[in-house]
Amino acid sequence: MTTVALEVSEGVGTIRLDRPPMNALDIAIQDRLRELAEEAARRDDVRAVILYGGEKVFAAGADIKEMQAMDHAAMVVRSRALQDSFTAVARIPKPVVAAVTGYALGGGCELALCADFRIAADNAKLGQPEILLGLIPGAGGTQRLSRLIGPSKAKDLIFTGRMVKADEARALGLVDRVVPAAEVYEQARAWAAQLAKGPALALRAAKESIDVGLETDIETGLAIERNWFAGLFATEDRERGMRSFVEEGPGKAKFL
Repeated sequence: MTTVALEVSEGVGTIRLDRPPMNALDIAIQDRLRELAEEAARRDDVRAVILYGGEKVFAAGADIKEMQAMDHAAMVVRSRALQDSFTAVARIPKPVVAAVTGYALGGGCELALCADFRIAADNAKLGQPEILLGLIPGAGGTQRLSRLIGPSKAKDLIFTGRMVKADEARALGLVDRVVPAAEVYEQARAWAAQLAKGPALALRAAKESIDVGLETDIETGLAIERNWFAGLFATEDRERGMRSFVEEGPGKAKFL
């Protein structure tokens, strides 16, 4: 049975993993993640997204028993679909926050890396332990982790396979905020809800300009920014935001 769902309320979509006890990311969940990420991307009533595994654990990684049964030929075929599932999450053109509780290991850590912002419980543990299985991260970890925290810190985590507690993860830049475990989802929802009220197209432009710009040279990045910046002058949100600023002062615009 597929155990991941998209729940939508007041502009915030929660992609909820629910496969006790550890939310192991088997093939069915991977494929469903891609479907739900694509659904969240296209739905107008979803303006921000939370990735959440529940109160006890975010996701402790891939389903190792399922992977153990696969040979080289099978993984040559499957590895692209695995990466595509996580890339679909990373490419949601809306603000995405990971609410990390308990373990976020292997594929779980890689899923959190697909978010724009990560809020972790004070008892959370994160890591990329694939090396201990004679493997490397295969769902984007070698690329997204090194881009987030830098290559030498990423190599330390990936080479050793060690887990880091929440405070060290924050010091490394792997998570952005550490809060009491009982407050993780509440704070993630507050972050998402605030942005769900913002100008959707401008937020999309900001996310794409940053994400795509980081993958290219600065001149190309500046061109992406310039095109989006100018293009936003054709939107109702820009008109609404500037009119509100002139008439009411900053920070009071209400976007549709």
